[in-house]
Amino acid sequence: MNTLAGFFQSSQFVQFAYLQALDLLSTAAFLSHGVGEANPVVRWSMSMAPNPVSGLLAVKLLALCFAVYCIKSQRELLLAKVNIFYAVLIVWNMVCLVMASRS
Repeated sequence: MNTLAGFFQSSQFVQFAYLQALDLLSTAAFLSHGVGEANPVVRWSMSMAPNPVSGLLAVKLLALCFAVYCIKSQRELLLAKVNIFYAVLIVWNMVCLVMASRS
């Protein structure tokens, strides 16, 4: 895959990008409710950036670079496994947000 259009033809890349967007939104929802970031790398990035959103976006950009690397190096199976992890994480985040809104 030599072109940008080629990356968007990879369903694993598209799923990864979508899951990253959902993770960003769920993280923003947690932060707006006063819940701190659980991932120490993301937490560090958010504390080192000029503002937390910039740090979070930097981590998400780095994650997309990882996905591009996986596609270019023909490691789509690895990306598929990471997608499963993020899908479960997003479901967990949504359950936590729903449960918190009920109390």
